Amino acid sequence: MKIKLFNAMIIFSVMFSACQGNNKEPGHTQKGKSNFADDLTFLQKWDKELIVLSASDTDAQLIVSPKYQGKVFTSTAGGAEGRSFGWINYKAFDKALDPHMNAYGGEDRLWLGPEGGPFSLFFAPNKEMVFDNWHTPAAIDNESWSLISSSTKSVRLAKDMELQNYAGTQFKINVNRQVEILERKEIEQMLSVALGDQVKSVGFKTTNSLRNTGDFSWNKKTGAPCIWSLDMFTPSPETVILIPYKEDATGKVATTDYFGEIQSDRIAMEKGILYFKADGLSRGKLGIPPHRAKPIAGSYAADEGVLTITFFDVANGATYLNQEWTTKKDPFLGDAMNAYNDGPLADGTQMGPFYEIESVSPAAFIPPNEQIVHSHSVFHFTGDKTQLNTIAEKVLGTSLARVSTIFGQPKK
Repeated sequence: MKIKLFNAMIIFSVMFSACQGNNKEPGHTQKGKSNFADDLTFLQKWDKELIVLSASDTDAQLIVSPKYQGKVFTSTAGGAEGRSFGWINYKAFDKALDPHMNAYGGEDRLWLGPEGGPFSLFFAPNKEMVFDNWHTPAAIDNESWSLISSSTKSVRLAKDMELQNYAGTQFKINVNRQVEILERKEIEQMLSVALGDQVKSVGFKTTNSLRNTGDFSWNKKTGAPCIWSLDMFTPSPETVILIPYKEDATGKVATTDYFGEIQSDRIAMEKGILYFKADGLSRGKLGIPPHRAKPIAGSYAADEGVLTITFFDVANGATYLNQEWTTKKDPFLGDAMNAYNDGPLADGTQMGPFYEIESVSPAAFIPPNEQIVHSHSVFHFTGDKTQLNTIAEKVLGTSLARVSTIFGQPKK
């Protein structure tokens, strides 16, 4: 049965240059320590057809919005009064539409890439790649999506769109998105773990397809889009992003200079794990190339007791798109996943704070009527630290003790 709520109701990979536009004043965020009920009540004012998905065997729930591009706005492992895990930008909702992007937030949202480069979907042909010319396509920014079906456990949404890239190619695209909340046993099966009885959990899977509905094939001459999944979470002083990578591959482990080189005391690599501070105090972004990427990443907030894991598709030998704002680099040499930590801009303003874990699909080099599919899942765990540590060691390959001390002992 579909649950509808009828009461009156963003880095971002390279997109975070949008922080220089409107919606950038300090404090532009949800109120601190909001619970799931608070966020639900707020969102009901803006989307009268919000959908709440619920697990049958736990208190796990999540909020999906057809009006706001099929976003999973937030989730909880503890029912209405439980912690709300997604970052929601409360002050963005009552503003006039921003011509560059509308940063509503959301624990999982779907965009299309590439953002920059000679086949960018965010810049018109022959326009200089600077912020004033940067515009997020309306179909993934502010237009509503069609609700195809829903139940208490899953929802399917879709959007037909026509987009022009920087090379002048006109794409006809259908995007189809299914969001499914996972039962406890499904979480255990997906991550190959046994959840202890002192651990609360919530997990959901998104399956996103992109179909060529035009009359020509997409190739390296026309350019091609890709699927882009982005997760926005609320940071804390002791939150650290964890990214396992392939140690036996050659070449660089990560691109660390998207917004200038990340400070050396905020990033570390050890035994096949990249650690990245996610405290919302220093703006930086990194990416892992496909030959180094594993289909897993996560974060741990030692001060909040929250372990987060993301699980996504990676095609190690496929062509990934470079999303940087330049036409001077190879457009077909890009990263397979990214992480972002928000922080103040030079003028002291800040959109968040938040941090983000992202994954992308390979380029959609497909003929008419064919599609590509990209899956991206999110899991949160709270509870007994010993049992959380077991999950972290099994899934991410590191201990919570190491996460808590990699950048020095936390301040008391």
